[in-house]
Amino acid sequence: MPRPAGKKGMTFPREVRLVRPGEFDAVYRAGRRRSSSYFTVFLRANELPQSRFGVSIKKALGGAVERNRIRRRLREIVRCHRREMLAGWDIVIHPKSAVANAPFAELTADLLRLLESAGQATK
Repeated sequence: MPRPAGKKGMTFPREVRLVRPGEFDAVYRAGRRRSSSYFTVFLRANELPQSRFGVSIKKALGGAVERNRIRRRLREIVRCHRREMLAGWDIVIHPKSAVANAPFAELTADLLRLLESAGQATK
């Protein structure tokens, strides 16, 4: 099936995702941690032209339906804004319990602000 025109930059392809447990472990072991009211973010330089993103959600945040809703919201934030975010990093996002009831716009602003401040702190 052909892709719609003009949507190329709005995808979330496998190349920009952390998918293997070893990739997540490397970020936890050698990365830096930054926190905000909604997220804890782990960052590690990856020497690639783009950043790669992973989401890890603990079971304490709710049942499967709630956790999947949080995961979908985070993926959408990253999908829509990944061109504006830091390049050359592996980033693992851990949402906090307040994410479940927060407005989407507030989550977006908080995550973008957190990643921007993390990028300035790591320079």
